[in-house]
Amino acid sequence: MQVVLDDFLDAQGRVLAEVGPDCAALLEGIRALLRGGKRLRPAFCYWGYRGAGGADGDGIVDVGAALELFQAAALIHDDLMDDSDTRRGLPAAHRRFASLHAGAGWAGSEERFGLAGAVLTGDLCLGWSDELFSAARLPAADVARARGVFSLMRTQLMGGQYLDVLEQAAAAVSDPAGAVDRARRVVRFKSAKYSVEHPLLLGARLAGAPEQLLASYSAVGLSLGEAFQLRDDVLGTFGDPEVTGKPAGDDLREGKRTLLVALALRSASPAQAATVQRLLGDPDLDADGVAALREVLVATGAAAAVEEHIARLVEEACEALDAAAVDETSRAALHGLLVAATSRQA
Repeated sequence: MQVVLDDFLDAQGRVLAEVGPDCAALLEGIRALLRGGKRLRPAFCYWGYRGAGGADGDGIVDVGAALELFQAAALIHDDLMDDSDTRRGLPAAHRRFASLHAGAGWAGSEERFGLAGAVLTGDLCLGWSDELFSAARLPAADVARARGVFSLMRTQLMGGQYLDVLEQAAAAVSDPAGAVDRARRVVRFKSAKYSVEHPLLLGARLAGAPEQLLASYSAVGLSLGEAFQLRDDVLGTFGDPEVTGKPAGDDLREGKRTLLVALALRSASPAQAATVQRLLGDPDLDADGVAALREVLVATGAAAAVEEHIARLVEEACEALDAAAVDETSRAALHGLLVAATSRQA
């Protein structure tokens, strides 16, 4: 897959070179971002395809590469919206462009330049994902059959991202009784569907899977996808920055209204709730503040409840996978991905 991505970016680099040599900066960060990551979405797509009877070949690799470009777009824009400093141990795109501006001594605001550079690189990745998907080395009828899933995935992710930022902005005036349900809805549409369910269905559609298998993949994907994002939320709060590549407690600093936070506030004492309201979302939150919020999340039972929920979801996904009509090689591979997605440390 890396070869496909590198060749594709080389070709796009030649296109951008016609615009001007300065456009090389647009590609540099994209190349670095696409050399890392877990690549779980292409893996789910591949084994969803093979499990549905699809033959191995270059075409399904092209589709996996398209998913990686879409993931890059989502990460670049997500880091911009969250004002994150790093991604995979490297400067986030908007920080990299801001540093380029500052180092060159250019006029105007380095932050606005960074914002513009990140928006443009994210947009490039989004457009390129469609370009690579459309040109996948598969029969045109197969690509056309899967197009609806690809389009649905991209639209619903954007909607889920909006719900995420909306929940942060409107938390003070939203109905507290609905916070847990809203948090789970964000999880489902911001991550669960596009991380697992849609890649599985995309591979299955490419292979011409029957409706029964599509339903099985949906059952696996929704449970596993939610567990995947909840593990991500736990790592964003309690993870080791040396492993995750992001600062400790970054989700707390960004004010993420995760299921962890919703469950904690539902069970919090007045003093604990006051601590959360005072510290959550403080961009200057220090190590002591992170520790204080973590203490509330543990003391209220929210951290344990999320771990229990992850375990239940994994069990549901395993049961759905065991019932799916796939060959044993594909089943074993998908089970391995299931474990990797939910027991990871980064």
